[in-house]
Amino acid sequence: MTTESASSVDQRAAAPSVPDSVAALLRHFADLRDLQHGDATTREGKEALFHTAARLLDPYAVQVLGEINEHLLLGTGTVESAGPVRDPEGGLLCDWTLSWAEQRESGLPPLTLRAFYGSGFHHPHLRCATIGEWPLNVFTEEQAAAELPTLRAIAAADLHNLVFLRDYRIVPATMAVPARLGRGFVR
Repeated sequence: MTTESASSVDQRAAAPSVPDSVAALLRHFADLRDLQHGDATTREGKEALFHTAARLLDPYAVQVLGEINEHLLLGTGTVESAGPVRDPEGGLLCDWTLSWAEQRESGLPPLTLRAFYGSGFHHPHLRCATIGEWPLNVFTEEQAAAELPTLRAIAAADLHNLVFLRDYRIVPATMAVPARLGRGFVR
């Protein structure tokens, strides 16, 4: 079995025909293979890259939650961001949250996008309040922008899971008059 060099993985990940999501996975797998994150091999270096990634992702995370607030929560929610901060175990995390009355009254956590670098982790990940994790390998503005669909998917999955934990009524748009919701709405 041959081992591909880091530079050849980087070249393939940067190729125009490689979808952004595949390029992110290539970076993720190269990190694991090469025992580094980006160009960092120390915890300190990886934490510096995490701070950069959180800053780069911020406008996109806020955009995704703002879209859900506007279109599904009918503007009734509040988008907040916090971090990066150190967690109790010594890792780093940065949260972007969307909360609204129905969610709070149901005792559910806010819709959450989280970037985190756990104290025992090789490199950072993305996750949400109620479901799994995604690789977080963001080192440039372009890579952060490419995560927009991922952030949308995470937020949509998290909202779906919150609905699963309670019911559809926590989403104001589902209770709105059918004309406001457009085609395909069935009561």
